[in-house]
Amino acid sequence: MKKLLMLLAIVVAFASCKKENLTEYVINGNAEGIHNGIRVRLTQIDSKGKQVIKDSAIVMNGKFNIKGSVEEPSIYFLLVDGKPGNFVFMLENSNINIDLDQKVLMNSKITGSESNIIYEAFQEGMLEFKEESESIIAVFKELRENPNPKTKDSITKVMDDLRQRQTAYPLNFIQDNSDSYFSLNLIQLESSRPGFDIANYMKVFESFPEHLKTSKKGLVVKQKLDELYKEYEKLSYLNIGKVAPSFESQTPDGKILKLDDIKGKVTIIDFWAAWCGPCRRENPNVVKVYNKYHSKGLEIIGVSLDGAPNQKDPKKAWLAAIEKDGLEWNHVSGLKYFRDPVAELYNIKSIPATFILDAEGKIVAKNLRGVALENKISELLD
Repeated sequence: MKKLLMLLAIVVAFASCKKENLTEYVINGNAEGIHNGIRVRLTQIDSKGKQVIKDSAIVMNGKFNIKGSVEEPSIYFLLVDGKPGNFVFMLENSNINIDLDQKVLMNSKITGSESNIIYEAFQEGMLEFKEESESIIAVFKELRENPNPKTKDSITKVMDDLRQRQTAYPLNFIQDNSDSYFSLNLIQLESSRPGFDIANYMKVFESFPEHLKTSKKGLVVKQKLDELYKEYEKLSYLNIGKVAPSFESQTPDGKILKLDDIKGKVTIIDFWAAWCGPCRRENPNVVKVYNKYHSKGLEIIGVSLDGAPNQKDPKKAWLAAIEKDGLEWNHVSGLKYFRDPVAELYNIKSIPATFILDAEGKIVAKNLRGVALENKISELLD
């Protein structure tokens, strides 16, 4: 018994040492169907967002081999000369086998990278959203032949719910996998997207184990989050729950209109422009909401960002869009494009953009469109 325990101890010690001594990776590639002499390239995205080559290998007899080392698991790409796309995976110091799919590189298979298992789980979740979206779009196409307003509205609500769940998915995934190097990489990727929820991402980052927070990638991510949080604090006056900053601007007839002059039980500040396609496509929905709830206390003030460099007569375009789209609420604009003082005050970087205020002038929601906008106004006024 004593000898058996000693033997087990030696085996465990050997296994532990073996795992700790993995200071390099070995990529054993199966490239069946790819001609001899074709080069496979291992690349990574650098701090400037540029894809740079880290290593490469030549395919011979349907095989290739790449050796090296990484400080910690991170996202890498495999590219094959003459083949479109790439294969994304988590590279770590271990023996890794990759079976390349020469037709669709992103469908290649990998084994041997533990951190890649988490990445694949995330991708499976994203694929489910894609499949769900495609099924909804298929129903929309059927409705073109047999339009039914009630069915169309219900499908629109389903699509809106899908978008909200998909937007929340990365943060929820990271919360459930906060001990993963992939989650660090995912935070870094998400931080460059518009509407990044810096406050909640900061919270989830602080929940990471210490060895991840102090890793090379963890320190890079922390620096990025700190920078974004400083900007977030500068704009904290625009957070939900804050009283919307007051402003004044010129109406189409040249008069001065203040936000405080037109506040209702609920007020929508709608940033848009005649040149903005998505804004014009959303306008029928805003008109519908206004006609339905104006008598109950809804007011809208449209802030136009017309004045784009390519507009010959921005005021004429602004007025024509108001008339054509039937926008019967209050309108103001300095006709200065994104340099409009009101747009700068509300930190508008893209349009359409909306702020929904309650009777006290507090911001209760932002950037709602379609069914989500109508539902919120209904919630506040019905």
